Amino acid sequence: MSDAVITGEDGLARCSWAATDPEYRRYHDEEWGVEQRDPRALYEKLCLEGFQAGLSWITILRRRPAFREVFHNFEVTDVAAMQESDVERLLQDARIIRHRGKIEATIANARAVLALDESLTDLMWGFAPQPGILPRPKEWGDVPAVTVESTAMSKELRKRGFKFVGPTTMYALMQSTGMVDDHFVGCFRAS
Repeated sequence: MSDAVITGEDGLARCSWAATDPEYRRYHDEEWGVEQRDPRALYEKLCLEGFQAGLSWITILRRRPAFREVFHNFEVTDVAAMQESDVERLLQDARIIRHRGKIEATIANARAVLALDESLTDLMWGFAPQPGILPRPKEWGDVPAVTVESTAMSKELRKRGFKFVGPTTMYALMQSTGMVDDHFVGCFRAS
């Protein structure tokens, strides 16, 4: 087994990034790579992945309850109705990432979702590669940061008014929502 997979105290081999922190372990074991098609949940992941840009995912996970609270549990119509006064209020809330561009992007993305002619689920999953197209990663160097599909998704979302949806962020979203399965070979979650 490579250093990309570590066997935990519970006897399960899992991706090493999830081995040391209980919240990471729970996220890895229960959420990451699980197929997600619920439009509200996809919108939440889209926004949280945008907030994660330049930060560690554990920072976002630990603040997710506050993000859910301040962004109305990521109910698109409620977030789309937020105004500049809400942005100013959130810039003072130390429980979340206080980045004006990312806060404004969350609101803009809700409005972009409402403007779609199709569901967010259909739009995003239309870019998922066919299962088995990408090889199962064995080592850290096998995991891409960007793919043709994540680049195409990014380009289309930007064209439709979405913000903080770069190709690397979209690949992270593809991983977290099960569009791709990047659990390392040997991990108990690898399909």
